[in-house]
Amino acid sequence: MKILMVVTSHDTLGNTGEKTGFWLEEFAAPYFAFLDAGAKVTVASPKGGQPPLDPKSDTPEGQTEMTERFKKDAAAQKVLATTVKLADMHASEFDAVFYPGGHGPLWDLAEDRTSIALIEAFYKGGKPVAAVCHAPGVLRHAMVEGKPLVSGKRVSGFTNSEEEAVGLTKVVPFLVEDELKRLGGKFEKVEDWAVLAITDGLLVTGQNPASSTAAAQALLKLLS
Repeated sequence: MKILMVVTSHDTLGNTGEKTGFWLEEFAAPYFAFLDAGAKVTVASPKGGQPPLDPKSDTPEGQTEMTERFKKDAAAQKVLATTVKLADMHASEFDAVFYPGGHGPLWDLAEDRTSIALIEAFYKGGKPVAAVCHAPGVLRHAMVEGKPLVSGKRVSGFTNSEEEAVGLTKVVPFLVEDELKRLGGKFEKVEDWAVLAITDGLLVTGQNPASSTAAAQALLKLLS
């Protein structure tokens, strides 16, 4: 079982002067879930090398059992520090793809032609595509049979109210909930910060950081 994880290379939070990137829990929890299930995991990013970590995900409040595990795991840290280039990845070499969130992907991966083509190749090849929190935004330009990939599908992602709670509604290039609805997705959500992971066919989406493990387990279930 080979799983590709795709993280952002984008580190600038709009015009706020603040940094962004990927969310630590959303990488660590799925990464260890996949490893513990015996999968071989490859981590890629548009630029390769060390991807930018959203500093807000590394505060004391942001720590979880999985982020603590990551900090004690030199091998996992090395994998993250040496991500391979997304352009060198081919869907044919993997069984599934997983996108961790953080705000970064809204700027780079959502518009990245290589990423979009990769998502379409996985999906058309009958292989699961999973994304959590802000990462369902990477699906915005993915098309299947002339329609948006998410059209008519049950989906979740970071909600408008969650974006409002973190004060970034006016900073992000688009709101994940609004965009998925605009594309014809059947958007579902639970209360802010609660766990929700939805599987519709080959597509798995999770609402927020707390949903990272659930989304990873849903992907593993599809692969079993």
